[in-house]
Amino acid sequence: MTQDDGYIKFRCHWKKTGPVLPEVLFNKINKWRNRLYEMKLIGAYKNGIGYGNLSIRISGTNNFYISGSATGNFKFTGPEHYTVVTNYNYEKNSLSCSGPIKASSESLSHAAIYECNNNINAVIHVHHLKMWEKYINDLPTTNMEFSFGTPEIANDIASLLQNEKNLNTGIIIMGGHREGILFFGIDIDETGKLTTDYYNLAKNE
Repeated sequence: MTQDDGYIKFRCHWKKTGPVLPEVLFNKINKWRNRLYEMKLIGAYKNGIGYGNLSIRISGTNNFYISGSATGNFKFTGPEHYTVVTNYNYEKNSLSCSGPIKASSESLSHAAIYECNNNINAVIHVHHLKMWEKYINDLPTTNMEFSFGTPEIANDIASLLQNEKNLNTGIIIMGGHREGILFFGIDIDETGKLTTDYYNLAKNE
């Protein structure tokens, strides 16, 4: 399955509303979003395709707030750039969300991580070629045949995290998604710090 296939087959059932992210959570998540944007771990390619997103679990559920589709194109983001995922189905490659902006197909990868462990409350997806090349197959890595935004990669993530050793690393290399890396942790600060620590290790080698 190609990356284009992922885009075509993904179905987002979007209920457009006003801002949904509470101010206190916006301040926490956006602090890291701005920092990662400055580091070019979140951004957009020259062709205008944005990359990278962050999410925070809604306590006691598998629902989560996430930065919206293509927000890597914006230097600064506000509450209008976040949405809430309220339901999803891997096999149908679909999700439901509400907010000012649509969720991206990458949201299913976030959902797969949250489902694996109730102590995970934040996920960050970044792009960085040097980190990706350094850690691929040395750290938990999804199947090279599985593209982003597909049921296959969501299921593969879930399978990887059944192994407690993989769960404890806080990182997944997306084998079939060149440059793509997922970080996760007990909150957005732990996850953001882990992301920057791995970035600094790769940058300084």
